[in-house]
Amino acid sequence: MKKNIPELYGSLVFNDKVMKSKLPRDVYKALRKTIENGSHLDLDIANAVAVAMKEWAVENGATHFTHWFQPMTGITAEKHDSFINPVGNGEVIMDFSGKELVKGEPDASSFPSGGLRATFEARGYTAWDPTSPAFIKDDTLCIPTIFIAYTGESLDYKAPLLKALRAVDKAAVDVCHYFNPDVKKVVAYLGWEQEYFLVDEGLYAARPDLLMTGRTLTGHDSAKNQQLEDHYFGAIPPRVAAFMKELEIEALKLGIPVKTRHNEVAPNQFELAPIFEECNLAVDHNMLIMALMRKIARNHGFRVLLHEKPFKGVNGSGKHNNWSLGTDTGILLHAPGKLPEDNLRFITFVVNTLMAVYKHNGLLKASISSATNAHRLGANEAPPAIISSFLGKQLSQVLEHIEESTKDDLVSLSGKQGMKPDIPQIPELMIDNTDRNRTSPFAFTGNRFEFRAVGSEANCASAMIALNSALAEQLTEFKKDVDELMEKGEPKISAILDVIRKYIKICKPIHFDGNGYSDEWKAEAKKRGLDCETSVPLIFDNYLKPESIRMFESVNVMTRKELEARNEVKWETYTKKIQIEARVLGDLAMNHIIPVATQYQTDLIDNVYKMKDLFPAEKAAKLSAKNLELIEEIADRTTFIKEHVDAMIEARKVANKIESERDKAISYHDNIVPMMEEIRYHIDKLELIVDNQMWTLPKYREMLFIR
Repeated sequence: MKKNIPELYGSLVFNDKVMKSKLPRDVYKALRKTIENGSHLDLDIANAVAVAMKEWAVENGATHFTHWFQPMTGITAEKHDSFINPVGNGEVIMDFSGKELVKGEPDASSFPSGGLRATFEARGYTAWDPTSPAFIKDDTLCIPTIFIAYTGESLDYKAPLLKALRAVDKAAVDVCHYFNPDVKKVVAYLGWEQEYFLVDEGLYAARPDLLMTGRTLTGHDSAKNQQLEDHYFGAIPPRVAAFMKELEIEALKLGIPVKTRHNEVAPNQFELAPIFEECNLAVDHNMLIMALMRKIARNHGFRVLLHEKPFKGVNGSGKHNNWSLGTDTGILLHAPGKLPEDNLRFITFVVNTLMAVYKHNGLLKASISSATNAHRLGANEAPPAIISSFLGKQLSQVLEHIEESTKDDLVSLSGKQGMKPDIPQIPELMIDNTDRNRTSPFAFTGNRFEFRAVGSEANCASAMIALNSALAEQLTEFKKDVDELMEKGEPKISAILDVIRKYIKICKPIHFDGNGYSDEWKAEAKKRGLDCETSVPLIFDNYLKPESIRMFESVNVMTRKELEARNEVKWETYTKKIQIEARVLGDLAMNHIIPVATQYQTDLIDNVYKMKDLFPAEKAAKLSAKNLELIEEIADRTTFIKEHVDAMIEARKVANKIESERDKAISYHDNIVPMMEEIRYHIDKLELIVDNQMWTLPKYREMLFIR
């Protein structure tokens, strides 16, 4: 019997509804207290939860359990253990204890640690995150957890994310009390937009570069790419629609509230987006959906490509992070209200967000930078590699009005209500009162900010850790500044406006509503003091700047030691990705491209000789002229490729001897990447020359347009 959508939704999730029905009342209350307030969970309570969770999981076909965590590999990890326990006499029972629920011990030596621990030190712990509900995947109960070293440092994305969310909650609540003393909690919300490509599985298997790197290292533009702009929001091909339908059904079972699906700009590019969720849960759901996509695509003869730039010459894939803050009283802090007081609160949080982005623009860029996202950023398809914020005409005017006005202009007496802001523009502020700016990496879109620079393959947690931590620090600073003025006798509203006016002036360089792709903006951004670095290994330096370390430590998210370790992982990962790509390209060049080109060259030479035998010398020369040109061109290009592949191998040998992970990554960026581009250029030119039937690699026209 088919289930409808409401019945399917969350059917494989140990959610609040299931907990309420399965747990004793006192256990349920204690668990809710832990989830909502972060209070300690007794082992007795954990045991009761474990029994109920196991019973529910077994009822739904589970035979194993795993601690599901997010190490610094960029993907999720899991070690499955059976519920089965032998009890003697050849019998077994299905058992699961509170201790097994709360803590696991995977081998930490096999995961990146950045030097936090020696490779021979294997112990690491996974610890249950009750705020993200357990779920069933295939036959396994998956328990979301953090992952920490034996010495207590975080080895994952979830632990610092939870700390960042707690920090922004506390700091934002304190600021909210200026406007509403009833606010007890502030929640960060996230709505991601997952872009991806689909490619036929058979063609994927015939491309070693796609198989091993996730992108095409060679390939000339097809005659038709996206010039006609006929793919975006077009009719979804039936085979793709079948994939999307199955994906959505499986996502809904896991409680992922998928809402939107459509064709993206590039051919064979698509997008999936859910409804907004609490940030930690949204991150977990995004990691889960990416795994689901990979699995379900194969059921339909596809492979999903999550790489930010799998095909050169067409739009790459991003993952816009729509982020906002909301209170337990039902107020969106980045949304305008109906009353001047509400809108002062709105302006307060908008301006403090801009301050955080301005002070840490380099860090935010580092949080979304990678070897893969570097191919996408800076092109006319994605935000530039300079962090700025688009606000729109009306909000910009409001901020200008505040900046240019005096205290007396902005504040007027209002009877017994005391002081209130006199900002007539704000009450009329409409949510969608201005056009969007696709070139802005951090755009205000009416009731939220859209962090557009995040890459499609990335764990959203990286960007969310940096953003929420930076805002937590900034809100703490804001409260300190306001309280100092109030202690001097200045009325609250007047003090808030004074500080806001000062902040608007300070963070003005981050505000840019124009074309982020223009050369003029690059020059202007540099003049404004914004981070304009384009080398990914150097961009990572932002994590270790004194102001970044001070910020992360002040909000208790990460220590200097943890930041240094994470940067080691980032540099090492960058190097390894480029290293693999260079090896694959060298193999393709020497074992696929050159033999095929040489064989075609031989055929041409044979044709020239036969022409000489068949025709008089003068006529034969005339008829063979074009073939002779091609023979020479093939010789020139294959010689170039051979020489540069050899040079690239030697450059890698030199780079690999560098001990510093940072310096090694810089060497790969500065030396190896340009070589790869030069080699690719000549390979792509050969693709246009060599007989199509002889070319062993599927071409763009085949991969991008076969349905």
